[in-house]
Amino acid sequence: MQTASTNIGERMGRSQELSDSKRGPMIGGHLGNKSIRDISWLLNIPRSTVSGIITKWKLLGTTATQPPSGRPRHMTERGQRMLKRTVRRSHQLSAESMAKDLQTWCGLQMSPTTVRRELHGMGFHGQAAASKPFIAKCNAKRRMQWCKARHHWTLETYFPDCMVPSVKF
Repeated sequence: MQTASTNIGERMGRSQELSDSKRGPMIGGHLGNKSIRDISWLLNIPRSTVSGIITKWKLLGTTATQPPSGRPRHMTERGQRMLKRTVRRSHQLSAESMAKDLQTWCGLQMSPTTVRRELHGMGFHGQAAASKPFIAKCNAKRRMQWCKARHHWTLETYFPDCMVPSVKF
């Protein structure tokens, strides 16, 4: 006698497509007045899957996989890899120049907005660089002299009430 597996992972992996040879017996069992539980147990497939296939057959008249909804993606995986490589190589390029590069390399006609959207999806975001003050050579010399003149300072000199161990800077 056949026993039903208790672990769903053993029976069927996630997002695994069922073949027509497994969908047909589900519909046949349903037309033969078998319950969803019995069909599930006999075919060793989760009840939710059997129920979904039967519902799909009732609504559409077919169990074939339908095309996905929505507009197909404009950028291919190859284009995404090239875009990622371009950004890592020279991260200061504009979206316009990246779109032109993709046009010449891949032959993909793409707007800068699409390039930005793809980059955001990959985790790249445009940011302004942190502003750092310009230090002239004469000011750098003065700072170094100031530091060298005060290298012997300790915390006790300025905070005598604190119980801080003596640390030299």
